[in-house]
Amino acid sequence: MRVISQRRFGGPEVLEVVEAARPVPGAGEVLVRVHAAGVNPADRLARSGEAPVFGDPPFTLGLDVSGVVAGTGPDVPAFRPGDEVFAMVPGGGYAEYVTVRADALAPKPASVDHVHAAAAPRACLTAWQALVDLGRVAPGHRVLIHAAAGGVGHIAVQLAKVQGAYVIATARAELHGFLRDLGVDEPLDHTRTDFALTVRQVDIAFDLVGGDYGPRSLATLRPGGLLVPAVLTGLGVTPEEAAARGARLRPVVVHPSGSTLEKAAALMAAGRLRPHVSAVLPLEEAGKAHEVAAAGRTQGRIVLTV
Repeated sequence: MRVISQRRFGGPEVLEVVEAARPVPGAGEVLVRVHAAGVNPADRLARSGEAPVFGDPPFTLGLDVSGVVAGTGPDVPAFRPGDEVFAMVPGGGYAEYVTVRADALAPKPASVDHVHAAAAPRACLTAWQALVDLGRVAPGHRVLIHAAAGGVGHIAVQLAKVQGAYVIATARAELHGFLRDLGVDEPLDHTRTDFALTVRQVDIAFDLVGGDYGPRSLATLRPGGLLVPAVLTGLGVTPEEAAARGARLRPVVVHPSGSTLEKAAALMAAGRLRPHVSAVLPLEEAGKAHEVAAAGRTQGRIVLTV
C-alpha cells in the first residue's frame, strides 16, 4: 500500500510517498480502506518535532480517517467488510489502509461523504470531551471559544449551540459571517478587541490557542467558571493560578471513543453538526496540505483523499 512517511523531523518537504506492507488487524481491530484523511495541527507539530507525539521518525501521520471496512480481526462482532466508518486513530491515517480499534470506530452517516466525515473525528471528540464531558454545557451557559473558525473551534461552536449555550467566539473579522452561520451569538475580532477587557460572566472558556490566551481568559470567567485548554504545548496557566482567581482549570486530552462519535454522527445526520472542509488534496500532496494549513487561514479542516 502507499503511505506518507518521513525519515526525519522538518518542514512539509520531509513528507514522502513510500510503499509499505498492508497491516493485519489483530484481536479487537478493524482494517479500514481509507478514502479520506483529515489534516490536524497536531500532525504538523509531530512532523516538525515541536510536539513529538509519535516518537522519532520514521512514522506516518494522520489522526482522522473515513473509509470502508476491509477486514476484521477476532472478537469484532459490530463491523463487517463493506461498512462505511470513521474514526480518530493514533497516527497512521495518511495511508491506503490502517488498523483501528473497533471501540474507536463509528458508522459514517450515510448523508455525509468521506471527505467531510474525515474532517470530523478528532474535532468532534475534542469539543465533546471539553464542553459536554468536562464542561457540562447546559442551556443558558455563556461559552467563550477561541480560534472558533478552525477545525476544532467550528465544531465546538455548533456543539455548544446544540447544548443551548450563548456562544462568544474569537476570530478575524472576515470570518465573522462564517461564525454567525454556525450560530455564534457574539463574534469578536481578536486583532481589534481585547476579549480580556470586554467579555465577562463566562461559564466556560475553551482555549484552542494557548500562550497568553489561558491567563487572559481567566478574566472573562464568572466566579467558579471553568477554563478548558486543548493545546499540546503552552497552557500559560496552572491550576493554582486559576484557583487564586476564583476559577477552575481542566485541560482536555482527547482520546478515541466510538460511542461519542456515534452521538456526533447522529447530529451530523440531522444537519446540526456540519464539518467544514476548506481544501481537498490528494494523498501525494500531503506536504502541500501542511503548507496551506501553516498559513493560518484555514476554516475547518483540510482533507486528503486516498
